[in-house]
Amino acid sequence: MTTHSLRFDQSRATARMIRRALLLLALLSLCTAHAWAASPAEGKPRSKPGHGYVMPSTEVFDLTSDGGEVYRIFVSFPGSGEAPKDGYPVLYVLDGNAYFGSFAAARWVQEFEPVGQSIIVGVGYPGDAAWDVRRMNDYTQPLLDPPPKQWRELAKYKSGARKPFLDFLTGKLRTEIGKRYTVDDTRNALFGHSFGGLFALYALYERPEAFNTIVAASPSSEWNEQGMLKEERAFTERLTSGQIGKTSKLMVVVGDQDKDDDPEPARALVDRLDRLSGYGMRVRLHRYEDEVHVTVPARSVTDVLRFSFEIR
Repeated sequence: MTTHSLRFDQSRATARMIRRALLLLALLSLCTAHAWAASPAEGKPRSKPGHGYVMPSTEVFDLTSDGGEVYRIFVSFPGSGEAPKDGYPVLYVLDGNAYFGSFAAARWVQEFEPVGQSIIVGVGYPGDAAWDVRRMNDYTQPLLDPPPKQWRELAKYKSGARKPFLDFLTGKLRTEIGKRYTVDDTRNALFGHSFGGLFALYALYERPEAFNTIVAASPSSEWNEQGMLKEERAFTERLTSGQIGKTSKLMVVVGDQDKDDDPEPARALVDRLDRLSGYGMRVRLHRYEDEVHVTVPARSVTDVLRFSFEIR
């Protein structure tokens, strides 16, 4: 490949990511506008909607972080029988508003199978939108200052709060879940998609013992000019020098038809980390031939549950 072609491909990939991020922000704005527009005019009769579906064996509550950020927490739990002696394993699902339902339903229908004897915790935001713009702040490293030209459109939004968010996940939230349910605190798993997948990799590199299992789905590795590569190298050095004890096992899932996050960097990442197996690193790549960016999470649900909860 020529230098000109490489630069063209990089520019095209960058443009795709900006378009996707801006589209998401636009959709969030449209959802808000639609909610106001959908309100019936004064004096007009209101329709009587039917009752919404409530999934069995679930709970929803809000929890405020030490920094004052409010999160909506969705929980799916076994509805019958005694809890295991050691407690239930827990899977934390980022972008809970969007993805909790898929994981909760899959756990519920398999409740009498080993993977169903578990707890799913969706971590989301107040409101009915699938995604919230706050995710960019919670899941990313700080945007470069000054931002590269291709990222200037995103500079008006907050970024870089991933450390306090990780503190919340592994601290206050985990403590609250432990108070409400009988859990096995040695078997915590994390699932994140897109920016959430990028955050999942950060959690691995920053606190490799915090989760037993991590799943990074379609991670947005091109963010901040592939800034995560530096953190990957630092993690590798710590692991190979004996500074890290037990580390999370990792599964990376991608869609081969993904036009937003190229699956090849994910494949290359798994190849690099697989070379660390002699230091205790366990890594797997799962590719879905026909899936695009937004369909990967739903397709991966059962594979994620098995990877997280089946003891091998």
